[in-house]
Amino acid sequence: MADDALIHDPDGGLPRLIAIMARLRDPDTGCPWDIEQDFASIAPYTIEEAFEVADAIERADWQELRSELGDLLLQAVFHAQIAQDKGLFDIADVANAISDKMVARHPHVFGGESREKSAEQQTRDWEAVKAAERAGQGQRGTLEGVALGLPALLRAVKLQKRAARVGFDWPDSSHVLNKIREEVEELHEAAAEGEADRVEDEFGDLLFVMANLARHMKLCPEAALRRANAKFTRRFEFIEARLAEKGRRPEDSDLAEMDALWNAAKLEERR
Repeated sequence: MADDALIHDPDGGLPRLIAIMARLRDPDTGCPWDIEQDFASIAPYTIEEAFEVADAIERADWQELRSELGDLLLQAVFHAQIAQDKGLFDIADVANAISDKMVARHPHVFGGESREKSAEQQTRDWEAVKAAERAGQGQRGTLEGVALGLPALLRAVKLQKRAARVGFDWPDSSHVLNKIREEVEELHEAAAEGEADRVEDEFGDLLFVMANLARHMKLCPEAALRRANAKFTRRFEFIEARLAEKGRRPEDSDLAEMDALWNAAKLEERR
C-alpha cells in the first residue's frame, strides 16, 4: 500500500505520482474505473494528451503546457503501472530503457566520439544507430516497425523517410509538385466516375503525396494542418461575431455574405 504521507505531500514529485497511480490501481481499495483499464483502453487518451501538449506549445501557453505535460506524464505512469500489475515491467524499467537508448544514441556526448559534427551529420548518425537497433531486434524490412497507431499524416512521412534512406525518393520538391498535379487529375477522374472506393483511394494518394511535399519542404504536415485549423476557426468565429452584431446567426446568412465576411477576416489579420 502506498504511503499516505507521500500521496498527500505537495512536494512529492514523481514518486508521489507513482504512489497515487499504485493506489488508484489497487484491486481492493482503488478506483473501479482505473482498475478496469488496460493498455488498449488507455492508448487513445495517451494520443490525445500528446496532441494537447502540442496545442499548448502552438499557443505559447506555458502554464497550460505544464498542465498538459503532467497529463502526458500520467499516461506513461498509468501504462507502467498496468505493466507492473501484469508482471511485465515497472516505471524504473521504462526510465532505464530510455536512459540506455539516449546514452547509446549520443556517443558524441556520453562516449568517445567527437562533438565536432554538423546537426545534419548527427541526424545521419542517429538514424544509423536506430537502424542497427532495429536490425538487432530482427527487423529487416525497410518499413518494418513504423507504428500503425501514428496519425496517418505522420506515419506517411515516417514511411517516406524510411524509403528515402535506401534511395527511393524524388531528388527535389518539383517532382513532388508534378506528382500532386497527377494525383489531382486522377481524383477528378475518379469523382466523375462516381465509384466511392476509387475516390477514397485517389484521395488517399493525394494526401500521401502532400505529406511527401511537406517532408521535402521540411514541414510537419500535422503542425501545418493544425495551423490551418486554427486559422479557419479564427475566421469563422469572426463571421459569427459580425453576424451576431446584427442579431443574426450563420444559418440566417448565405454563402455570399459569409464569404465576404471571411475576406474581411483575412484583411483584419494582415493589419
